[in-house]
Amino acid sequence: MPRITLPSPDQMNEEQLKVFNKMIAGPRGKVQGPIRAAIHNAELADRWQALGALLRYNTSLTPRLSEIAILVTARSSQSPFEWYAHRIEAEKIGLEKHIIESILTLNKSPSLAKEEALVFDFALELCQTKSVSNSTYKNALDHFGDKTIVELTALVGYYTMVAMTLNAHEIPLPEGIEPAFLLPQHTLAS
Repeated sequence: MPRITLPSPDQMNEEQLKVFNKMIAGPRGKVQGPIRAAIHNAELADRWQALGALLRYNTSLTPRLSEIAILVTARSSQSPFEWYAHRIEAEKIGLEKHIIESILTLNKSPSLAKEEALVFDFALELCQTKSVSNSTYKNALDHFGDKTIVELTALVGYYTMVAMTLNAHEIPLPEGIEPAFLLPQHTLAS
């Protein structure tokens, strides 16, 4: 059960419905995940979806590289919904199952191409340490250049925000879907 209400289109006000319809008409074709929570503030949801569309569909990263970074972020952030949604996307673009399974365990597959390994290393280190070492940064910068490394950093940051929203509000997986991994129990005091 989600911790907050997730309004359906018939429960939305005019501003919320406008954002909802914009997303349905866009490349996603649906509204799911964190936008279902963000829609409580229509302006936030609209800017959120626009940033997400830019980072997911309009960067210099290939879809394959983007999905590797997103899966690393989803797993590092312990977000079952984000993992579920992007595993499907990764499979659609042809990311091999053994690579996906390797990312699920946060291990770098030896079959990753050089640029894929650079993305894996950069995303994992950024998620785990909230920064990257000089060597990881230099390797990625030398290969990708300034623009792409900025986009990669923003992509990981954006999907970290997505994961936090999904996790904090306990946005559920679709009915009948089991999580790919178990979450640690909540340890915060009530």
